[in-house]
Amino acid sequence: MTEAHIFALGLALACLAGVRAYFTVFGVGLAGLMGWVDLPDALQVTMSPWVMGTAGALAVVEFAADKIPGVDSGWDLLQTLARIPAGAFLAAATLSDDGQLSGGALALGGGAALGTHLLKSGTRAVINASPEPVSNWAASASEDTAALGAISVVFLYPWAALALLLGVLLAGALLVAWLARWVWRLSGKAAAGR
Repeated sequence: MTEAHIFALGLALACLAGVRAYFTVFGVGLAGLMGWVDLPDALQVTMSPWVMGTAGALAVVEFAADKIPGVDSGWDLLQTLARIPAGAFLAAATLSDDGQLSGGALALGGGAALGTHLLKSGTRAVINASPEPVSNWAASASEDTAALGAISVVFLYPWAALALLLGVLLAGALLVAWLARWVWRLSGKAAAGR
């Protein structure tokens, strides 16, 4: 792998952790365990049965919690404590040749995870203001699909995985911003008509 490929892989894993940390850790461990990819020394821990079992169970909990309006925002708030450190670790471990996690790589991964986490949680907070659950389910399903697609291709095509994940998140954020603006205009016209 070239240095650019490894850099993109670390950044993509960090961004993915900002959206679905447990699923990402489970996916990395599974890829290493199945022999699909040779994991760097620092990422070997993700293949541990304890890490994979815990990450898999929490991924299932997150999958369910993310579909319930209101609960998803509370979950996102709580997961700030897990997603950012997980992104920092995944990026630093990927970029580490000797198993030593550098401060710069930790900061890069933490920043990338924070960015995607804020984009996801901010979008979901706006969606939760709508009275119907369908938009919440659609947003959650699109995040699940993007995460599954990204983890499926991240080891072979990290730039494509990063683009897929960021594209889905940005498209969702733009759609939510447009819908929020439209609703505010309608509510302003309704208030002016009284």
